[in-house]
Amino acid sequence: MNSMNPVVHFEIPAEDTARMADFYTKAFGWKTEAMGEEMGNYVVVTTSENDMNGRPKMGGTINGGFYPVKKEDPPQTPSLVIAVDDIREAVKKVAEAGGKILGEPVEIPAAGLYVYNTSKIIFRIVA
Repeated sequence: MNSMNPVVHFEIPAEDTARMADFYTKAFGWKTEAMGEEMGNYVVVTTSENDMNGRPKMGGTINGGFYPVKKEDPPQTPSLVIAVDDIREAVKKVAEAGGKILGEPVEIPAAGLYVYNTSKIIFRIVA
């Protein structure tokens, strides 16, 4: 990856993920796929046509997901996911820049290591 780390995904919390998926499908033509209880009722959102690797074909577009609001979890606001080469180095840089890391990196199937953090904007890091 180059010196700029790209935004690769968005996430939006929802009180009712099925209702949210229905709304964005009807309003914007997005495709949604409910992942079920084994994946925390996460809904994968496709906002543009994907290539064979599941990545958007059109430059400048990203896909994302909806997740059920959990009152006990930290950030429950829309957020961005930023890709990095080395998550531990990125965590260090976020802290040095004044951000706060919320927990340890965890493995997300088919995505890589993932960690929540905050600065003035809530975002997540994936490597």
